[in-house]
Amino acid sequence: RAARGYWGGRGRLFKTAKESVLKAMVHAYAHRKDRKHDFRRLWITRISAATRAEGVSYSQFMHGLELAGVTINRKALSNMAIEDPAAFKALIARAREALPAPAA
Repeated sequence: RAARGYWGGRGRLFKTAKESVLKAMVHAYAHRKDRKHDFRRLWITRISAATRAEGVSYSQFMHGLELAGVTINRKALSNMAIEDPAAFKALIARAREALPAPAA
């Protein structure tokens, strides 16, 4: 039943269908794990783009937030950068204030 829609013998021949389904399950398991990494990478890319537009690097921004005591996850930061740019700019300002002054 799980092999319905598979092409050729993969959907008709019992042994081949069983192998195909098992292989598909292995890939599904692995890719569920990969999806978590993919989304984290996407969020970081979005945050980085939004912070660079304000003249701050991603790492400086995250470090500034940590120093300021702001604990907000990357998913929420990414969403904020897209949907509420004004609030995100306020966070960037707060992170900038918390960063130590650059050495001259």
